[in-house]
Amino acid sequence: MTAVREGLPDGRYGRSADERADRKLKIIGAVLGAALLGVIGWSGISYISGQDLSGRVIGWDAVSDHALKVHLEVVKDADTTGVCTLRSQAEDGSEVGRKDITVDQRSGQVDTEVTVRTTKRATNAVLVGCTASGAR
Repeated sequence: MTAVREGLPDGRYGRSADERADRKLKIIGAVLGAALLGVIGWSGISYISGQDLSGRVIGWDAVSDHALKVHLEVVKDADTTGVCTLRSQAEDGSEVGRKDITVDQRSGQVDTEVTVRTTKRATNAVLVGCTASGAR
C-alpha cells in the first residue's frame, strides 16, 4: 500500500497566507528595529555633544575623619565656565560632605585636587554632575 498525500503540491501555488504574513511581520520588525536604533543613536549623540562640561573623579583619599581629598578631571570648551558638584558618603550610605567647585580655567581640560570637608569619615567620592554657566 502506498501512502496517500493530501494537500497541495509543494511550490505549485506560491506561498501560503501564513508564510506571506510571517514575511511581512519580519520586514516590519526589521524596519521598526532599525528606526529604534537610529533614535537611540541620535539621542545619545545629541546628549553627548550638547554637554559643555563633563567630569570624572580620578581618585580620592580620606585624609582624616573630617576631610576627603578628591582628584577631579573636567573636560570643557576653553571659554566655558561652570560648576561641578562633589558628594561624599559614609560607610552606611549617608551623605557626609558636599562641595561645589567652580571651573573657570581657560583650558580645555582641568585637572585639579579639592578637599571636601565631611561630618564623619567618608568612604567614597561621587561626582554628582557638572553644569555650564556660560562663556567668558
